[in-house]
Amino acid sequence: MSEVKKSLNFLEQIIEEDLLNGLERSLLKFRFPPEPNGYLHIGHAAAICLNFGLGIKYDAPVNLRFDDTNPEKEEQEYVDAIKRDIEWLGFEWAEVLYSSDYFQQLYDWAVMMIKQGNAYVDDQNSQQIADQKGTPTSPGINSPFRDRSVEENLTIFEKMKMGAFEEGTHVLRARIDMSSANMLMRDPVMYRILKRAHHRTGEHWKIYPMYDWTHGESDYIEQISHSLCTLEFKHHRELYDWFLDQVYDENRLRPKQREFARRNLSYTVMSKRKLLQLVEEGYVKGWDDPRMPTISGLRRRGFTPKSIRDFTETAGIAKRDNVTDLALLEFHIRTELNKIAPRVMAVLNPVKLVITNYPEDKEELLTAENNPEVDDAGFRTVPFSRELYIEQEDFREEANKKFFRLKLGREVRLKNAYIIQANDVVKDENGNITEIHCTYDTDSKSGSGSEASMRKVKGTIHWVSIKHALKAEVRLYDRLFTDAAPDAHKDKDFKEFINPDSLNIVENAYVEPSLATATVGDSFQFQRLGYFNVDPDTSNETLVFNRTVALRDSWAKIEQQK
Repeated sequence: MSEVKKSLNFLEQIIEEDLLNGLERSLLKFRFPPEPNGYLHIGHAAAICLNFGLGIKYDAPVNLRFDDTNPEKEEQEYVDAIKRDIEWLGFEWAEVLYSSDYFQQLYDWAVMMIKQGNAYVDDQNSQQIADQKGTPTSPGINSPFRDRSVEENLTIFEKMKMGAFEEGTHVLRARIDMSSANMLMRDPVMYRILKRAHHRTGEHWKIYPMYDWTHGESDYIEQISHSLCTLEFKHHRELYDWFLDQVYDENRLRPKQREFARRNLSYTVMSKRKLLQLVEEGYVKGWDDPRMPTISGLRRRGFTPKSIRDFTETAGIAKRDNVTDLALLEFHIRTELNKIAPRVMAVLNPVKLVITNYPEDKEELLTAENNPEVDDAGFRTVPFSRELYIEQEDFREEANKKFFRLKLGREVRLKNAYIIQANDVVKDENGNITEIHCTYDTDSKSGSGSEASMRKVKGTIHWVSIKHALKAEVRLYDRLFTDAAPDAHKDKDFKEFINPDSLNIVENAYVEPSLATATVGDSFQFQRLGYFNVDPDTSNETLVFNRTVALRDSWAKIEQQK
């Protein structure tokens, strides 16, 4: 059977058309241009997979270029985190570059534009400039400084560069058209005075270029063939091209900007400003909190690079803004972990079970399959003894016919072990069950081949041997917000929708002893409970696990009940 050919997304179609129209394939070049003012999130992962994916598809270089033009918000910590996230996702860049690499070239070009009459220094403040911009239906008003002489503009601009003026007193503006239908073309600001130390250039510069001036020119310097941006930059394309017109040499490649829809995810906020709020105001425990949609948070929670890449491919590249259901991301990590995560037993809400007819001093090693989804996953041994922990929810003194777990007078199978029957309970002075007393069928050992072992019972429950179990802390993470669009309510703060149950910590969980050798980042399926991974907080004294995702989408049921 022939392989089904995958259809091209609209950006790939644009590239293919350019190649058909004469663009040399060897000139293809892409870039991923993050601003180092926060950690990357799942929306950025879509852009990463897009740009680096095109690089792989066309065997073309992809630059990692940091848009570091705002020293007020940018830090080296964010640069390091961004590099780490991209590498973790499995991609390699051609070069690590910075917009700050081009500060001198951008300044020289700005001087050239002043000399050509295409830029001028404005002494007005930001509010005055905004008031003169006009509206989408009415033209703007020319600045009173628009017709300054070239010599005066050059002198003031040089003094701006040297730090002779205070912040907010002067800006450099492009001289375009104050009546343009596109308000971005109404003499946009190119430079502002900012006396802040830069994470790379220190205190050398007292003026910093604006994004629109920097971005296209940086693409041009690097000879990027296709500059792919999210839809909010569609109206910027005209300005992108105008700025390129000022410096373009027909002997060099001219970059082309095209736009795609950003990735929006339900039950999530994607604004780095809002994510920073969550961090700074203590709603989460940092950018890598497993409840955060950051790549670092998803990694710590237990998501895999493949699950995120598969998610972005399934969600696709769109021309219009839309919202992707968080359940799709959870589906992909379930699918991935189902294939690779070893099955183990853990008890999160323990109650003691005593097998009264099992010898007190007897122990045995039972055989358990590591992962039935993988042919060569192998087996492990699990210790079994007279006293076990089971989940409190797996026992009731009385229950209806739909309860297929353990109750008085009923049999269940202990996973990988024996069939037991509950006979009695021990309670404390408050009536709480402290022990369940059972008997076991001595011939019913799983895998023994005996007639009793083949006997069918309706329920199977997991357990751990008290004598051998390891104590663990288990962090049960859930969605950070209860509303599908927490920042879409104009009359409410998005933080009002924070889920009070987004984290529940179980301090006295017990896991089987095979997990003694688990290392940070290892993933497991806790049978019947969900998928979990080892958190970096794990130490020699304490095992700490994060719930990556439940075995099933419990939120789907909640939504159906609304």
